[in-house]
Amino acid sequence: MQPQAKLFSGTASRYLAEKIAQQFGHSLGNVNIQRFSDGEIQPTFMESIRGDYVFLVQSTFSPSDNIMELLLMVDAARRASADKIITVIPYYGYARQDRKDKPRVAIGSKLVANLLTAAGADRVITMDLHAPQIQGYFDIPVDHLDSSAIFIPYIQQLNLENLTFAAPDVGSANRIREIASYFNAEMVICDKHRKRANEIASMVVIGDVEGRNVVLIDDIVDTGGTLVKAAGLLMDNGATSVRALCTHPVLSSNAYLTIKNSVLDELVVCDTIPLRENVEKIKVLSVAGLFATAIKNAYENQSITSLFIHSQLRNK
Repeated sequence: MQPQAKLFSGTASRYLAEKIAQQFGHSLGNVNIQRFSDGEIQPTFMESIRGDYVFLVQSTFSPSDNIMELLLMVDAARRASADKIITVIPYYGYARQDRKDKPRVAIGSKLVANLLTAAGADRVITMDLHAPQIQGYFDIPVDHLDSSAIFIPYIQQLNLENLTFAAPDVGSANRIREIASYFNAEMVICDKHRKRANEIASMVVIGDVEGRNVVLIDDIVDTGGTLVKAAGLLMDNGATSVRALCTHPVLSSNAYLTIKNSVLDELVVCDTIPLRENVEKIKVLSVAGLFATAIKNAYENQSITSLFIHSQLRNK
């Protein structure tokens, strides 16, 4: 008999898990997440999950309690004899700590991968890791979804003339090149040099944006400093308009005010992280349908290739 698929949500991502469950056609399972007075977390599944495929939806953005809560849910599901435990992590925290870029630092993304595996996860479904190579930190399967499946239709409906795509740094160039190829559009690179984390010393535009409608694309918008500086530089170089599409709206510090006062026409983000403020320039696109399809295909042992941009390019 085919195991049942059951979806459960952590505290931080319930807003998104409810939309995913609706798209998937199942209601969310009943899990009670108790918090003791000293801050300890104790999740309890309030229904049997023995022999089931258990999907646990939780982004691991700040605070770190969100990671601990997910790990405890995985452990509880394993001890409750779930057949498969699939962690659905729309935003994978600590992904920016993916290497030793200076002496005596941790590789946080590898540590989180180890913790998930040790807790008992059988598979991870996530989106737009800061570096795709992070998949290699796992010894379990990883389905790495691409927000291009959401952004491409949005860009198409804008009907922008003289479209040009911009990478906010050299590291994003490959991803932007794929999207630019889909639209047969030009691309430029905003090459930045940092003094320290979250502080840019200098930035230059590599390429021509004179008279172009520019779309900046990145995986994370944190303080907003890079995007705003890049947008201003692009406008100074003759761009007609600049908008930004970023998957994960971390938006820390004064980011909301920074975006509001910028030359950006709009900032389009996904709902992998909930917004803390309403800003007219910030528009949210939902990833619920994409994750629901990935969950369905994982449950039915079907391919998810159609959800990736390279498949869209091939079938264009």
